[in-house]
Amino acid sequence: MAEVKAAGQTSTASLAPGMPIVAIVGRSNVGKSTLMNRILGRREAIVAEHPGVTRDRKEMVASWQGRQFTVVDTGGWLPKGGSSNDTMDDKVSAQSEKSMADADVVVMMVDSQIGITSEDEGVAAKLRHRGGPVFVVANKVDDEMHKAGIWEFTGLGLGDPFPVSALHGIGMGDLLDAVMAVLPLENLFLDSDATATTFGSDNLDASGSSDELVISVVIAGRPNAGKSTLFNRLIGEDRSVVHDQPGTTRDAIDTVVKTELGLIRFVDTAGMRRRARIHEATEYYSVLRALEAVDRSDIALLLIDATVGVTRQDQRLAERIDAAGCPIVVLLNKWDLLTTQAREAMVGEIERGLCFLGKVTVMRVSAMYGKGISRLLPQLQGVITQYRRRVPTQAVNKVLRDAQAVHRAPDGARVLYAMQGATDPPTFTLFVNRTLPRTYLRYLERCLREAFHLGSVPLKLQVRRRSSE
Repeated sequence: MAEVKAAGQTSTASLAPGMPIVAIVGRSNVGKSTLMNRILGRREAIVAEHPGVTRDRKEMVASWQGRQFTVVDTGGWLPKGGSSNDTMDDKVSAQSEKSMADADVVVMMVDSQIGITSEDEGVAAKLRHRGGPVFVVANKVDDEMHKAGIWEFTGLGLGDPFPVSALHGIGMGDLLDAVMAVLPLENLFLDSDATATTFGSDNLDASGSSDELVISVVIAGRPNAGKSTLFNRLIGEDRSVVHDQPGTTRDAIDTVVKTELGLIRFVDTAGMRRRARIHEATEYYSVLRALEAVDRSDIALLLIDATVGVTRQDQRLAERIDAAGCPIVVLLNKWDLLTTQAREAMVGEIERGLCFLGKVTVMRVSAMYGKGISRLLPQLQGVITQYRRRVPTQAVNKVLRDAQAVHRAPDGARVLYAMQGATDPPTFTLFVNRTLPRTYLRYLERCLREAFHLGSVPLKLQVRRRSSE
């Protein structure tokens, strides 16, 4: 499996090196994302009736008859200059063509109810020049009446078409059996006693092992803040489509990178706007996927457009990430575009607008030109150390005793004993004689944070009241 090196990092070309890659390609709105969801057995790719929903390559790990493979969903292919939005479509088509080149098996989807179009012929022309197996899949064959018309697709020169209905699952068994028959033999196998179930990228890291060995870093922010540009810079390749049009990224896209810190999964997400400004179902589901990615991640990179400043939506997003127990590193993107006076004003704005995050790490970067990106890994290392910090019980109790000696809780309430129950994030259990006010708990949290140098890492306090005095 080819590897891409960038800034001292190695980005894997797929989720699991050594696994065969099956790419689903074709023009827009033929059902590629629906087919991917059918193969996976669950909704992973965002599906809508209008074309152009999928833009980036989305890779997931699936299995059939005990054999694992990586399935890749792609955006709709269009010839250059084929629409009014040439720049965007050209980038989406380039992602699709890269998937064609990298895949071991290509599944070309066509619409049986429409017939051969000029875009279908363009995709077929590119596939006829590749050296691997290609399957033409005629989608939307829901009954025998539509099945009779699929043979016109033999005119594409890629063999006999497979009639399927990705929406209803018709014909999927025959298609997957044919794909398995031509997959390379060096793929990974499930255990002999395992059943042929499907699973997603949450189960495997870049080396096919457990997610516990992978640090997950999500890139979050408002639309057009530069998230996809930063994502591509971090992984060392153009994995996400970058465009100056807000809302370019629709789904959460992840890639595992080998670094000196170990394996890191960087996750690019869709830009999150206020709910009142979300008018399309597609954007609604994009935001849901982004929030799910935040909940699953270990660290969040909150990207803020320095030319715009800290907006109310940035603050809400920071609150949402903090509530999820995810440590935050704030990145002020497009820092190179600010004047000296604007930079000084921005420092004060960050301190005021994000004061509720505590001593959060703030970095000035330019994702487009790579300025400041080299300092990101050391910062992540510090956050990871704090996130996984385990404190001896004796030290915890000493800090709390000293804190209570300086400032006693009202009504005779006190912490009798405390211990750290978990890490990721640091979680402390307090055994108390009476209920402690929230203000006093915040005071104890601040004392623990300062004593053990936990920075901006979320800290959880679990209170257990003694049954009797």
